[in-house]
Amino acid sequence: MGRWELAALAIAGLVLLPVVSLALVAAQGSEGLWGHLARNVLPVAVRDTAILLTGVGLMVAAIGVTTAWLVSACDFPGRRIFEWALLLPLAVPTYIIAYAYLDLLHPIGPVQTTLRAWLGIASPRDLRLPDIRSMGGCILLLGLVLYPYVYLPVRAVFLMQSGDPLAAARTLGRGPLASFVAVALPLARPAIAAGTALALMEAMNDIGAAEFLGVRTLTVSVYTTWISRSDLPGAAQIALAMLAVVVALVAVERTARRRQRFAVGGRRHPLVPVRLRGWAAAGAVAACSVPVALGFLAPASYLVYEAAERIRFAGVSPRLIGEAINTALFAGMATLVVVVLAVAVTGAARLRPSRLTASASRVASLGYAIPGTVLAIGILPVVTLADRQIAAAAQTFFGASVGLLMLGSGAALVYAYAARFLAIGTGGIEAGLAPVSPSLDHAARTLGRSEAGTLRDVHLPITRPAITAAGLIVFIDCAKELPATLLLRPLNFETLATHLYGEAARGTYEDAAIAALIIVAIGILPVTLLAPLRGRKRPSG
Repeated sequence: MGRWELAALAIAGLVLLPVVSLALVAAQGSEGLWGHLARNVLPVAVRDTAILLTGVGLMVAAIGVTTAWLVSACDFPGRRIFEWALLLPLAVPTYIIAYAYLDLLHPIGPVQTTLRAWLGIASPRDLRLPDIRSMGGCILLLGLVLYPYVYLPVRAVFLMQSGDPLAAARTLGRGPLASFVAVALPLARPAIAAGTALALMEAMNDIGAAEFLGVRTLTVSVYTTWISRSDLPGAAQIALAMLAVVVALVAVERTARRRQRFAVGGRRHPLVPVRLRGWAAAGAVAACSVPVALGFLAPASYLVYEAAERIRFAGVSPRLIGEAINTALFAGMATLVVVVLAVAVTGAARLRPSRLTASASRVASLGYAIPGTVLAIGILPVVTLADRQIAAAAQTFFGASVGLLMLGSGAALVYAYAARFLAIGTGGIEAGLAPVSPSLDHAARTLGRSEAGTLRDVHLPITRPAITAAGLIVFIDCAKELPATLLLRPLNFETLATHLYGEAARGTYEDAAIAALIIVAIGILPVTLLAPLRGRKRPSG
């Protein structure tokens, strides 16, 4: 076994180690509290999680498929804008949209206050909208943020479809809706399943929105069991139940990908958008406007207003500047680690293609499917053991006490970020390497380059744009990550995400608006990367 295979196995082991650790911690038992968890915590958590995932799944599929079809197959005012604007809710993390709407829809918040003023009602008791702190509110808000996970792949499938089957269906007497249901929708089912699975994994990873809105999901139960009850084995057992749900979602997504096939033969006529007029055009504009307005424009406008008011009244707190530096520093360190590890594991799979290196590459990509809360519980015993060994060695050889070095320095947090987002790095670099002909590798080796030299002089220059894009997305995801940061951060350490979480938990929303706005601004960057995928321009029908 060569050094490339060993490197790939070591990197895969770093990702797999927290899962093994999680199982070992769960096997320890929960010191008599498991009975309480089984009677009082798990039934509610499982029920709420099942209801939440079902509701979010239906909502993201409905919004994602409808909007993808409208911008792909129809021509109406503003379609070119909606093609990329429908991606904007991706810039708003789930906990921020919950934070924003809790204040916007508060009984004495701007929406209900304005509505009562219009209706001439003085007291908040005389007119109150349904409470957003509910299961329905949580489903609505998560659906408004996560539907782009369905919109993006489904729209790509619609753009790849030929217009000939739809034209044939219309010739046979099928109307536009019937043609869509009978022809276009079945071809898009794998993409719908894959996108919905990704959205549900993100919903599983959520902790802030669910807790703010009073929904006791498995993720919230893991956090409260660990932090509030100091029961790590019990939290690990709940986390294993979460992991089982995630594995099922991944299986659905992989099955959908295996079934996704496209065959193009002969002359292929592209799908020509049908021009909509009158009420049909107005309906299409409304269907695309509502998700963008509620999922991005409303919360973003609120954050801009609140942040401006806060800056005008009290300026920018030095504490917030420090938290922004913490966010950038740790996200930057994790991004550097991810890029190095991703280059190593993809390089091993490219330079030494075998079942071993291919399997190691797949295992290294599993972290993204593991919720941050689950990953944090698995990492904690690993870094605690490492801290004990480091402390013992320092005491033996130097007579010095170093304390909890990995936990105290934030190395555990960087480990969690790297393990969770390594899949983004490997996926981006693999996509950049895919078009590179193996003949270039052979030519480099013929000219005397070693395997490392081929990677350095051939692969890295060609894949530099892909590496840069992947690194940028990793940085942004690290900056937005909340669950792992909450659980593994050093004492008295705050990032923008944890600052916002703390202020929202205390109900002091106005103090968190600036932090939330910075996070949303950071989140817009990947949307600008995805915007060029809008597709080619086509003639309007």
